[in-house]
Amino acid sequence: MSIKITDNIRLEIAGENALMLYFSDRESLSTKITPSISNLVQQAAELIHDSFSSEIIDLIPSYASILVMFNLLEIDHHHLRNKLKKILSQCDIADKIEGRLIELPVYYSLESGMDLVRVANHAKLSVEQVVSIHQSSEYSVYAIGFAPGFAYLGEVDSRIAMPRLTTPRLKVPKGAVAIADKQTAIYPAQSPGGWNIIGLCPTDMFNAHAEPIMPVAVGDRVKFIAIDKYQFLDLGGVLPTQDQDDY
Repeated sequence: MSIKITDNIRLEIAGENALMLYFSDRESLSTKITPSISNLVQQAAELIHDSFSSEIIDLIPSYASILVMFNLLEIDHHHLRNKLKKILSQCDIADKIEGRLIELPVYYSLESGMDLVRVANHAKLSVEQVVSIHQSSEYSVYAIGFAPGFAYLGEVDSRIAMPRLTTPRLKVPKGAVAIADKQTAIYPAQSPGGWNIIGLCPTDMFNAHAEPIMPVAVGDRVKFIAIDKYQFLDLGGVLPTQDQDDY
């Protein structure tokens, strides 16, 4: 059952104690990845967070949706829907929320970016041009998923957009900065992956023992700053030691 909350927001029941708010046509990913929709999601998340106390257990924002987990002992579906409708009427797609600007260092090189040359060849650019283009933009944090701390950032300049690898690698090193289609991201831990790797970031993207546990949140903006190998190592970065054929 889909319920219209505002002209731009609709609601669906997602479980016994969960509601899903949608901010665009969920059938089309291309319409989801837009700054205006991301801004609307951020507005809604902040309004919900500020308007509830013990009723809400968790909020999980994504590209064009928010999963609202609530406490059944405090509120039910009906009363939550009514309260959300009143609260979210304050959302205005014309309003702009500026998230924090987070600068993240990246060691761009042939030894740290195994796909850098391939990206350059695909774009008909030099490696230096690819690096310059990648770090020239501010990227919105649209969603966090796939793995804890894996932030989906967009959008990359169309000149360096790249399709995912046909066959994903079994191992992608921790800190790998990569591109897939018009998104970029940093792998928070070694894992399988099919994105195109162009560098390494020494910053921990997820640390369960830190506060906060992630350096970025949905709605933040990310700016990449090029560093050299010695700076990378000084900041705690680790270069892959295994043969790159394993990656």
